Amino acid sequence: MSRKVALFATCLGDQLWPEVVQATVAVLERAGCSVSFDPAQTCCGQPAFNSGFQSDARTVARHFVQVFENAEAIVAPSGSCVAMVHRYPELFRDEPAWRARSEVVAHKTFELSAFLVRELRVTDVGARMAARVAWHDACHGLRELGVHDEPRALLRAVQGLELVDLRTGEACCGFGGTFSVKFPELSTAMLDHKLSALDPQRVDVLSAVDSSCLMQIRGRLQRQGSRVRAMHLAEILASR
Repeated sequence: MSRKVALFATCLGDQLWPEVVQATVAVLERAGCSVSFDPAQTCCGQPAFNSGFQSDARTVARHFVQVFENAEAIVAPSGSCVAMVHRYPELFRDEPAWRARSEVVAHKTFELSAFLVRELRVTDVGARMAARVAWHDACHGLRELGVHDEPRALLRAVQGLELVDLRTGEACCGFGGTFSVKFPELSTAMLDHKLSALDPQRVDVLSAVDSSCLMQIRGRLQRQGSRVRAMHLAEILASR
């Protein structure tokens, strides 16, 4: 039976990575889902929350809840945004009515790979890509959502793809939203540590579930003149 999915495009997807959003829709439809997009959606509130502006974050979160609370399932190509939605009940801990509404929304909000594997029980979406791919475990997806095996299972099912183990796969890329702006030198050092294990002779693509991480990674790879591409998981899964 087809699942009805409300797509949360995320700010980066809307403004900077529309190809990731398009790929997400293609993958979900290929997996048998009916995908809808509400143009009233905005941000999940994470930038304000991470910067300490909880009142502003609650304002944005209320709008998110209002937009998505009638959806059957909400899927986003971002572990960090989904993790933020899962924080809503804590954000509204002193507002019982909003806490209850946000708990319902949080419960049905999923990161793309987790939704495919855990909810749909799908690992093979018919993708084909001749490339050697290393995986970056984005912090929010790994540490807050427990996303680890799901993207790897999806990648292993891609015809022609070789999944290459990256020694620093679970190391942070140093982005951290406003962290990279406030502490650029430390952020860059963390990223360089991560990329130090990347052998361009063995790897064609470095992939992740978060466009924020990929923005950080792609920028550094380009500055280093690396031949390694940064690609979102959705883009790989949509390839044929």
